[in-house]
Amino acid sequence: MWQKLSLRARLNVLLALILTLGLVINIARLVREAGPRVQAEDQSVIRLAREFIGTLVVSLNETPDPDARLSRIIQDLNQLRHVSITRQDGAVKSATADGSGDGREPSSVPAWFVALVHPEKTAVAVPISIHGKLESLVITSHPNDEMNEIWDGIVTQLQVGSAIAAALFLITMMVVSRALAPIQSLSQAMKNISAGRYDTRVTPGGPPELAAICTKLNHLAATLGDAVEERRQLAERAVSLQDAERKEIARELHDELGPYLFALRAHVSSLMRIADMREPDTGVMRKHGDAILGQVNALQQFNRRVLERLRPIGLAELGLRDAIGALVGLWRESHPGVMIETAISQSLGETGETADLTIYRTVQEALTNVFRHASATSVNVTIEPAKQLAGVGRGCALVRVRDNGSGLKPDTRLGLGLTGMRERIAALGGTLTVGSSDGGVVVEALVPIGRRL
Repeated sequence: MWQKLSLRARLNVLLALILTLGLVINIARLVREAGPRVQAEDQSVIRLAREFIGTLVVSLNETPDPDARLSRIIQDLNQLRHVSITRQDGAVKSATADGSGDGREPSSVPAWFVALVHPEKTAVAVPISIHGKLESLVITSHPNDEMNEIWDGIVTQLQVGSAIAAALFLITMMVVSRALAPIQSLSQAMKNISAGRYDTRVTPGGPPELAAICTKLNHLAATLGDAVEERRQLAERAVSLQDAERKEIARELHDELGPYLFALRAHVSSLMRIADMREPDTGVMRKHGDAILGQVNALQQFNRRVLERLRPIGLAELGLRDAIGALVGLWRESHPGVMIETAISQSLGETGETADLTIYRTVQEALTNVFRHASATSVNVTIEPAKQLAGVGRGCALVRVRDNGSGLKPDTRLGLGLTGMRERIAALGGTLTVGSSDGGVVVEALVPIGRRL
């Protein structure tokens, strides 16, 4: 039951219990103190009555009619509200009366309260002697006024305390309701954010703690919205790059593969016509055969380039180090005037197939840009372990390609190749930066490697 209550209801119930407990404790204290107060009143009244009777009785034997004088004294004393006196003949009795007296009982005090604080009437027998005859005057205390006063105090305390407790409860309930009002807004905002409405915002309010939570929730919603939008743009650019790459492959197939096939068909047709002659010209046949062989070699080279773009040949078989070595070797053969230095750390360890392909593509794209645009004479390729990126949960490989070429112009924009590599690395949780350094260009990438921890 308690678990199903809201925070506001729990606070209200707890506050009500505390106020009620405080009121009950205060009433219990008054009731606990009532007995000693009534007992003290009894003792005080009886002591005064005994002293007063003792003073009056001394002169009884000197009066002409002591019995009449004593009866008059008793009648006068019984007019008092706090005490009653009765005359008994014979031996002196005990100090506890049997309840006889003038019959006074509290009129406004509940019987249970009387039984609690004054269960028995206190009576004291005072022995007297009249002309040698022993008698007793029984003094009985009647602390009705004291009990009425105590009971009225308890009722007043209960009424006033209840009113104060109710007022405090209402005031505190209003304060708690206003203080916890932002929680409802927070709950609704979280529901909207979980539903994908990242433009949801909460107006900070309430106590400083809740206001801070509202501010942080707004920041979280904005961050999530930016991340979702960035992911959408990344997916859109990835699709665009895939389409652009497919178009490029289609264009190459059309522009290069088509002419080769047409030439092959023409040479084969010529060979077939020559073969139908009675005396075929072997020189012409050899010429067409050489042309066909050249076309086939060109097709093989074209096929290798396309496959290389789709998937590096030998990466899985040779490994990252040898594959990059073969790639750099091809560039050295085609550009003997450019010095290319490579340094791949031995402590790099197992990187994983995805990381291998990403590192290879990064180096390949960076070298392609160097030889297309930089006019460099020296290129340095470095691959080494790097510190773990925050939020990645695994190590990274630092890939750096530096050249001494013409550098980047202020208005230079990254091409499709490096843009695609940046987004590919970002999808893995890494980063790619391109900047100028000492007149050249530095392409630096942090690629997550291995398995996520």
